[in-house]
Amino acid sequence: MLLAVVASLLLYFLDTRLDYFKPVRMTLSTAVYPVQKLASMPDDFTTWFTDFFQGHRQLREKIMKLEAQNLTNSVRMQKMQALESENMRLRELLGSSFRLQERVQVAELLSVDLDPFYQHVIIDKGETFGVYEGQPVLDSLGVMGQVAEVSQFSSRVVLLTDPSHSIPVQIVRNGLRAVVTGRGLGENLQMEFLPHNADVRVGDLLVTSGLGGRFPVGYPVGKVISVNFPQGKSFAEISVSPAARLATSREVMLVLPGEKIDFGITYPLQIEESDLPAVEEQPAVDAPVTPSEESN
Repeated sequence: MLLAVVASLLLYFLDTRLDYFKPVRMTLSTAVYPVQKLASMPDDFTTWFTDFFQGHRQLREKIMKLEAQNLTNSVRMQKMQALESENMRLRELLGSSFRLQERVQVAELLSVDLDPFYQHVIIDKGETFGVYEGQPVLDSLGVMGQVAEVSQFSSRVVLLTDPSHSIPVQIVRNGLRAVVTGRGLGENLQMEFLPHNADVRVGDLLVTSGLGGRFPVGYPVGKVISVNFPQGKSFAEISVSPAARLATSREVMLVLPGEKIDFGITYPLQIEESDLPAVEEQPAVDAPVTPSEESN
């Protein structure tokens, strides 16, 4: 027993102090490594398996979050585009309101009447906001119609194209007065009760004449796009393209009663050719000459 203790102490001294058995340890470590690696494989495989599926799950969650964020950004982008378009429309309305000398109130369309025989829309302003029956309604380009019915928080507006709606107008070029009437969905307006010898030309601009007391003078109504003098009829057939964007405008202006605001403009509304729908220029159509006129 004593001999074994002395031998152990001697080997310990030789290994720790003189590093005598280092080559032996290295040889044994190399020989034992495959056994150690084989013994640790189950634990290593479990760890790798756990990390693989955990990383895969985290990657899937990250992809789902990025896809949701991308969808949210797309929706926000669409909303921003809609807000940009709405901002442009409001700026057009604001610019138009500054060209007017009357005070105006901005309203928004709530719905469109689906009845094909009536051209009506509903706006989000009613009696609470001071809206009244017969109040003129405009968009940024011209007259849209007038308020026909008022409730507490909304109102019904009859458009220019409604067959029951007529508006007194005058031609800017010569001041000739007439009446324009709606012809229904998708149809142009019709200028009524003008004889064959009336001085009307394609491209003439029409504005409100102020007669009747509903619409102040000078609001754009439309542009003459065709003039015909049918034989056997007492009046000319004159088609007018509306100045207002009746089918696309979302925001409208309600002309408020009261004193006019002076912006230093000579006329109630400055009308330019570019503000109204473009039409092809056609030569003026002369009225047919009767035999009695030829003899004179």
